[in-house]
Amino acid sequence: MTPEQAMLEALRLVGGPAALSRSIGISSQAISQWKLVPAVRVMAVVKATKGKIKASQLRPDVFGTKAA
Repeated sequence: MTPEQAMLEALRLVGGPAALSRSIGISSQAISQWKLVPAVRVMAVVKATKGKIKASQLRPDVFGTKAA
């Protein structure tokens, strides 16, 4: 899964950009501008997906490529 696919899956799991924005406390417009999840927001996205999406899936360049 590419980081882009992981972000799309995260959005699907939480119910879209508006739901994710409410969950992590930023605007949905900010989320819609992400090509990659900013490193400082990765853990919030992981928490919003209840761990179904891993930090390493969203940003393997920062959190490594470990599957677990």
